[in-house]
Amino acid sequence: MMGDKKLVEVKHLKKYFSVGKNLKLKAIDDVSFSINEGETLGLVGESGCGKTTTGRSILGLYEPTAGEVSFDGIDVYKMGRKQEEGFRRSAQMIFQDPYASLNPRMTVGDIIAEGIDIHKLCTGEERTKKIYELLNLVGLNKDHINRFPHEFSGGQRQRIGIARALAIQPKFIVCDEPISALDVSIQAQIVNLLMDLQQKLNLTYLFIAHDLSMVKHISNRVAVMYLGAIFEIAESMELYDHPMHPYTKALLSAIPVADPKIEKSRERVLLKGDVPSPIHSNPGCKFAGRCQFASSICREKPPEMREISKGHYAACHALD
Repeated sequence: MMGDKKLVEVKHLKKYFSVGKNLKLKAIDDVSFSINEGETLGLVGESGCGKTTTGRSILGLYEPTAGEVSFDGIDVYKMGRKQEEGFRRSAQMIFQDPYASLNPRMTVGDIIAEGIDIHKLCTGEERTKKIYELLNLVGLNKDHINRFPHEFSGGQRQRIGIARALAIQPKFIVCDEPISALDVSIQAQIVNLLMDLQQKLNLTYLFIAHDLSMVKHISNRVAVMYLGAIFEIAESMELYDHPMHPYTKALLSAIPVADPKIEKSRERVLLKGDVPSPIHSNPGCKFAGRCQFASSICREKPPEMREISKGHYAACHALD
């Protein structure tokens, strides 16, 4: 159940990568948001906008260029050894490719128990019992314990990845596009599994995805990202029913509708121009070159995120 306590808090996070002499690729450029305990925050945007880099930076897999990430009130980048060990147990990741993220030379049992072994949580019969429990929890059976990843389907491999993430009883999981590599018929099963596990184990998710309709289904709130910056954050239904930022409106207009009559009558918001370079970015709004409402201030000054209505935040000069 979602609470009011902030479990994850990101403040002015930046992550730049060196790509040549005196050149920096701005993967994340001043991102701020928070995730409450028991909540799912969906993070959406085009490929290359910085969603995965954000998730990895929160977990400390990337060292930030600037900014802070707090987990349960403690700065992730300033933790001592014992605090960091506790954080590693409390925060895990489910990867996009369920095959590439599993060691092909390890059995399913050893893959799932890798975190258990590293943190020395249990051994022997207790370890085996724990693996059986985890397999059952994600919809697999104990006969799978001695098999190898190549013997499973994509959906089953993702279930193994989920079981591995759950093995050390985390509070927070970054789900990095966990369904994008799966068949459409399997995607809903994995999303429903994640939602069931959240209820049972009181988990908190950052759910990164391309599929906007699936994000609406699983998320309490949704953040829209473009070229390393967050442009809009709101409760899921509010964002989909009343999008405010021009980029959000364009994204949502691209979601297909099953009814052909409605689909035919819908107005698509077509974006003109190309995505600007994350290396040579303009001083103003990152979206100005593709926005039909852009004015001179948009090209000169980046917009600040502000609350437009209760719980609905957007960064756009046109909304001033």
